[in-house]
Amino acid sequence: MSSDHRDTEFETALGKAIEIADAHELRLPLVFASPHSGCSYPAHFIGSSPLDLAALRKSEDCYVDELFGDVPELGAPLVKALLPRAYLDVNREPYELDPDMFDGPLPAFVNSSSARVAAGLGTVARIVATRREIYRHKLAFADVELRLAEFYRPYHRAVRMMINRTLDNFGYCVLVDCHSMPSSGLPLDIDSAPQLVDVVLGDRSGLSCHPLITDTIDESLHDLGYRVLRNNPYAGGFTTQHYGDPANGVHAVQIEINRSLYMDEATLMRRAAFGKLRAHLGAVVASLADAVSRSEKSLRYQRMSAE
Repeated sequence: MSSDHRDTEFETALGKAIEIADAHELRLPLVFASPHSGCSYPAHFIGSSPLDLAALRKSEDCYVDELFGDVPELGAPLVKALLPRAYLDVNREPYELDPDMFDGPLPAFVNSSSARVAAGLGTVARIVATRREIYRHKLAFADVELRLAEFYRPYHRAVRMMINRTLDNFGYCVLVDCHSMPSSGLPLDIDSAPQLVDVVLGDRSGLSCHPLITDTIDESLHDLGYRVLRNNPYAGGFTTQHYGDPANGVHAVQIEINRSLYMDEATLMRRAAFGKLRAHLGAVVASLADAVSRSEKSLRYQRMSAE
């Protein structure tokens, strides 16, 4: 199958906000998304913060888009956010906002009571990963609306476009939401020697995808020597919850990769093992593609399955 969106970039007033690295040839019922690897920082945003660029970058899922960079060649698209998570988090509801960050009252529809807002990590975050405050001054709600229009909504249009195309071609779609996690504070793998977990898979405790999908990724990673947990401490964010709809043929799973596997978390430099991990993830994708192709009937939306 040919694809029509290769390397599509979504231009906004801020420049390139979204990129779709499309399948060289659409062969797989998979869509990959990297919402937190963007590193194109608007100058006005840097100027609004007391933090330097190095501090702001601590919130990035650095290089995750590159770790999954082989998927277009394998036959699936990769949707990449190019603007950073510290500027706007597309893996949130559109209006998860902290009222204390703004210069006036927020509309009644704003969700100001979520756990993510309480942690300082709403749609517009209050802090970076090191718990330092991002902004010097209060924000205007109009600024949030602009960020949503220029970045959030184009990103989700791109994800939805790829999901719908995959549904049209295959009758079902598996969305893999790709992330990285800091090594500090991770749980230990208590089933073996007490070592930090390498990967956490989140499927909303079984609600966002068919169990075959999580099982296959888990087993493939385990066979390659990685320590894997499910839904602890990351069960899947907004993307997994919003798009995961197994009864209608859309399956969503989140993958969180321990950053210490592939980068120096202090300097943000890639480690020598980066290429090996990328190759291993390509092998996991191939295993997932093979598994779902052999179980298409159980993964399709109900109407098609009944025909």
